[in-house]
Amino acid sequence: MKRLPTGEQNFALIRSIGMLYVDKTKQINDLLNGSRYNFLSRPRRFGKSLTLSTIQCIFEGKKELFKDLWIENNWDWTQKHPVIHLSFNVLDYKYNRLEEALGKFLDEQAQHFGLKLSNSTPKEKLRELILAINTLGAPVVLLVDEYDKPLIDYLDKEELEQAKINRSILKNFYGGLKSSEVQAAMRFFMITGVSKFSQVSLFSDLNYLSDLSFDASINTLVGYTQEELLANFDEYLGPLNQKFPHLSRTELIEKIRIKYNGYSWDGEQRVYNPYLILLLMKNLRFGNFWFQSGTPTFLIKVLKEQHIYKVDDMQVPEILFDSYDLENLDARILMFQTGYLTVKKVDWERGRFTLGYPNQEVENALNNYLIGSLLNRLPADSLRPVELLEEGFLNNDLPKVITVINSLLKDIPSNLLDDKTEHFYHALVHLHFRYLGSTLDSEVHTSDGRMDAVVQTDSHVFIIEFKMNVPAQVGLDQIREKKYADKYRLGNKTILGVGISFDTVKKAVLDWVVEEV
Repeated sequence: MKRLPTGEQNFALIRSIGMLYVDKTKQINDLLNGSRYNFLSRPRRFGKSLTLSTIQCIFEGKKELFKDLWIENNWDWTQKHPVIHLSFNVLDYKYNRLEEALGKFLDEQAQHFGLKLSNSTPKEKLRELILAINTLGAPVVLLVDEYDKPLIDYLDKEELEQAKINRSILKNFYGGLKSSEVQAAMRFFMITGVSKFSQVSLFSDLNYLSDLSFDASINTLVGYTQEELLANFDEYLGPLNQKFPHLSRTELIEKIRIKYNGYSWDGEQRVYNPYLILLLMKNLRFGNFWFQSGTPTFLIKVLKEQHIYKVDDMQVPEILFDSYDLENLDARILMFQTGYLTVKKVDWERGRFTLGYPNQEVENALNNYLIGSLLNRLPADSLRPVELLEEGFLNNDLPKVITVINSLLKDIPSNLLDDKTEHFYHALVHLHFRYLGSTLDSEVHTSDGRMDAVVQTDSHVFIIEFKMNVPAQVGLDQIREKKYADKYRLGNKTILGVGISFDTVKKAVLDWVVEEV
């Protein structure tokens, strides 16, 4: 078996030492023959850097690296172009000022092409470099990777001033690409990041950029499709299957799909994060690799500040994706841009996106962090109430379920419960329910209304309505009046309606009632 390129983003190195490479060159070819100026946003660890590295090798005419790949016999290798590849992942802007780091990079690039720059500012150096290289004989290819990293690294309030300084520097820097003269000197320009920050001039001054982030034609340019997983990792599945002998090959593949698949930008085509699949095949275990690569401390902080605890099935307008700025970070878009939510459904006519968890790994791990945040516990200490809830439902022991819910409310600092609505109490219980081995649906839609929660075990269906400061019977009456149970009558399970009412003064369950419906 070929070595797995875990964490490796250098295409030339991957190919020269015979590492596994999932062939994306047909899609890259289509990209290179489309718009000349492009922007693409994707979460971290998704293969953006490898894509740009591959593009660089194509334009530099390194045909030997593409043996047996689709593009080998479908590209004119006689046409070579000089490439400027600026990666903010490796730019040393933390120990040197961003402006100085950019200037140093451009001077080094000029030296590489046998040139010497006369201008002093990064903006003018960039413009001078592109025009000077173009005079050497061929239009320039400009690739900018993780353009927003100097902003994302400083999103915390204590460091936000540095992010604002860097934003101003970047805005000025990209101004060097505004003129039609510079555009004419470029064969291809692509810039990537995880976020579409406003006020960086990319999408105002550089209005010739095509935003490919939701372009259906390149939805699978980065990430692995199910077909690519099966075609490229078949021999790696054998050792993994040996670790889980109780699973058939089909069951193993389904477990991988549920655990790691699900990222989408149109609600239809879905892909795996490549980094997770590579770690799965390397470590031969189903780990929480996404969270191990970067804990969501800042994200959890923003969610708490904005009082957002239920984060799946969010509906957002399309315009929200274009309003990402430092001073007004919207937690919903922050979660999407960083890979904790993905597109589940799109209503293009209304310009509405439904966002949700991409897969089981992200859902369980993020819920764990949210529960820990709500209860002021470490994430590792958050699962005991979940286990007790599961026992209660599996044993049809509703008093135990209510006891666990009451204990959760007691664990929350009282100031956090002040002035909270039904949605907060719902979210608290919902987060714990999501972890259950049983099936839970939240805010299930029917033709007659919307159920708060549905828990299914092998023998029972629990339809739950949450209320505040009114008798629990009101919730049970709603279940009956709206005929919520009709959706589940075709099965052979016992259907129970459960009304739960919270007392916002006592910070506890006011009362609860259960009946077969």
